[in-house]
Amino acid sequence: MKVPLLDLKAQLKTIDADLKRAVNDVIDSTQYIMGPKVQELEGKIAQYVGTQFAVGVSSGTDALLVSLMALNVASADIVITTPYSFFATAGVIARLNAKPVFVDIDPDTYNMCPKALAEWFQKHSAEAKKVKAIIPVHLYGQCADMDRILNVARAHGIPVIEDAAQAIGAQYPSGEGVKKAGAMGTVGCFSFFPSKNLGGIGDGGIITTNDESLAKKLMRLRNHGAEPKYYHSIIGGNFRLDPIQAAALLVKLPHLDTWHTMRQSNSAYYDEQLNVAGIKKPIIAYERKYHIYNQYVISVPERRDELKKFLTDNSIGCEIYYPVPFHEQECFKYLGYKSGDFPNSEYSARHTTALPIYPELTHEMQDFVIGKIEEFYA
Repeated sequence: MKVPLLDLKAQLKTIDADLKRAVNDVIDSTQYIMGPKVQELEGKIAQYVGTQFAVGVSSGTDALLVSLMALNVASADIVITTPYSFFATAGVIARLNAKPVFVDIDPDTYNMCPKALAEWFQKHSAEAKKVKAIIPVHLYGQCADMDRILNVARAHGIPVIEDAAQAIGAQYPSGEGVKKAGAMGTVGCFSFFPSKNLGGIGDGGIITTNDESLAKKLMRLRNHGAEPKYYHSIIGGNFRLDPIQAAALLVKLPHLDTWHTMRQSNSAYYDEQLNVAGIKKPIIAYERKYHIYNQYVISVPERRDELKKFLTDNSIGCEIYYPVPFHEQECFKYLGYKSGDFPNSEYSARHTTALPIYPELTHEMQDFVIGKIEEFYA
């Protein structure tokens, strides 16, 4: 049996005609830059997330970059995030010549540890005034503990950028009621990379916010800072969302919550049936219905890389997210961190792997995956 990590062809079968019709409509319109499809998607994403505004951009990476630019992050500023995420989370900070500063993750959720964040400010009071933003990551589709993170940020007057690239539709039971990822911080940043729960047919991203003036600035920055055309009071870039991507996403968006439910069902099946001694299954921090399972990540006590090879050799797709924490990356050596500084991130990088969890996965396929894991550790 072959079990891919993700099967976009299975998804395509259900929306093929609508998707091609939507793309052809954009082609026939000859409106190839921005336009009504982008505006429609922005409105519907804002409504879905629960914010007043959404600004379409060229990728999830650019969503983070433009958000930092809008907050005037520049050389010598500090931006705090975790060392365990996709590279873009830290890369965009360095691209603006700001300093990435890391705090460790919670070992159960893989998200920013609020206690570690608070302790950083206690230990680095002299540097606190240089912090221009905090970027918690809602990793694998489960929200970080935003109430505690926001409490720290508010105490120091620092904006929070939610890296929600993997978490569109994920929910968090805050003290003010249940909120969605991207609706709690100053801005929320999303990716429409094809492997995401809401994926395009190429690159794309979006930024959500309740701040009208910030939304207007983001709109200018994505278009070279122009307002009106050819008049530039600020310097931006070419960060526009392609209308073909917007059209494709508008076809997929009505299916998103159903796809979430299917992923949650698959996660529950793994949780019930995968019972290998020592394997740590994903911890549900709140409720299963709040976790959208962009990935189903297990932690194994030993031989992780051998397990991955064994599964691959048996035609089972799996992936290691992320094998090298930021503080151990060659390009960040100048920051002065060393191995051992962030033990939870380092352990996760060396012991975790993602299993197939996509909506169309069958129980028969999951049983095959579980059986092979049992066989490996037997």
